[in-house]
Amino acid sequence: MSPLKIKKGSSKHSAYNLRPTFSDVQETHTIAALVENEPGVLARVIGLFSGRGYNIDSLTVAEVDHEGHLSRITIVTTGTPQVIEQIKAQLGRIVAVRDVHDLTVEGPSVERELALLKVNGSGDKRVEALRLADIFRAQVVDSTLESFVFQLTGTPDKIDAFADLMRPLGLDEVARTGVAALARGV
Repeated sequence: MSPLKIKKGSSKHSAYNLRPTFSDVQETHTIAALVENEPGVLARVIGLFSGRGYNIDSLTVAEVDHEGHLSRITIVTTGTPQVIEQIKAQLGRIVAVRDVHDLTVEGPSVERELALLKVNGSGDKRVEALRLADIFRAQVVDSTLESFVFQLTGTPDKIDAFADLMRPLGLDEVARTGVAALARGV
């Protein structure tokens, strides 16, 4: 105890916050970065993640302004709040990165993903696959006597749920685009 009988770090009025502020909670964040569309920018962004051992759950890149030579990189990553803040700060320091937004923190956003799922089967399994595809609003984009290829758009959770239901019916292959996201409103 100090001479004033106040435990260190226990007072709201202390000039020093001695309590640890680190969190062990893993959070998933969607980060959007507007970058110059030039060779090597994606490699620098990805190098930031791999060099520090951060994982990328989803990555989507496309040119969004042809005349301005700008591309948008949408990254879904998981980490503690401190790691997420560090990722955003380090992304902002890359010269070719114009703007960084954490869509998870900044408010409501719209996230969508496109998936193609190949399902093999015949008889009752084939009928059940078509019935479930109708419920999930998946489109049949290719059909043979032995298989279907379904196209499905929606949230990653919706695509995961559809894939889980298709596994026992003969899910053979899955191709996913990764998350594309925009903030809602003005």
